[in-house]
Amino acid sequence: MRKYSAHIGYLFSEIPLLERFAAARRGGFAAVEHPAPYAAPPAEVARQLRETGLTFVQMGLASGDAARGEKGFAALPDRVDTFRESVGKGLDYAEAIGCKAVHAMAGVRPDGVDHDRLWDTYLENMAMAADAAASRGMRILIEPIGPGSLPNYFMDDSALGVRAVEALGRDNVRLIFDAFHATNAGEDPVPFVRAHAGLIHHMHIADHPGRHEPGTGTIDFDALYAALEETGFTGFIGCEYVPAGNTEAGLGWLGRHRAGISA
Repeated sequence: MRKYSAHIGYLFSEIPLLERFAAARRGGFAAVEHPAPYAAPPAEVARQLRETGLTFVQMGLASGDAARGEKGFAALPDRVDTFRESVGKGLDYAEAIGCKAVHAMAGVRPDGVDHDRLWDTYLENMAMAADAAASRGMRILIEPIGPGSLPNYFMDDSALGVRAVEALGRDNVRLIFDAFHATNAGEDPVPFVRAHAGLIHHMHIADHPGRHEPGTGTIDFDALYAALEETGFTGFIGCEYVPAGNTEAGLGWLGRHRAGISA
């Protein structure tokens, strides 16, 4: 049986954050995720998880002010202290809510800094984060996001994500692979899954174009699921899509996909 996680930054956004846990459970999800849950006290999040029986499967380190264009700091030479501070705080929060995987965003490439310097900074920061996470039994996740989704993002290519995991050489560093971002960058997600399934800890899905519910676009989910199953993927499939309308009203696809009926 496929395991689905509700990305409650996108889903159920019509209601307050702490109410989304119960809504996700009613909607048929076994787990939730959120890139920036910090506005909610961890004790309150932990209580919601206990009451609903949900698992919090992945969250993000603090990634800065999105209104100012900040998308993380791991690759930014002038924000090393900011990144390293975010690691301790993020892991503390994750530990308090029982989350075992934390995504570290790389940041938007600054003008006038060459790629090699950004790469070296990224590897040094991610090695530190991975070692800190390992000491708590946690993973650090890398999610490539192409230029069609996030212009000038440093970790902008699936192959670069693979290169980073391999360069870091740590068992607790793995990928979030996003089928929408890959498709939006002109990449077929199915061959990537077949080639690199062992490096993928977590999947994200949304249809393309539009980034709405699966079944509203052109992604071949039957082929994607077949690739996941053939390669032995056992992680969660995170639903990181923009509901076309009310979240609950748009969940009809979930039962069909869980049962293996995608068309």
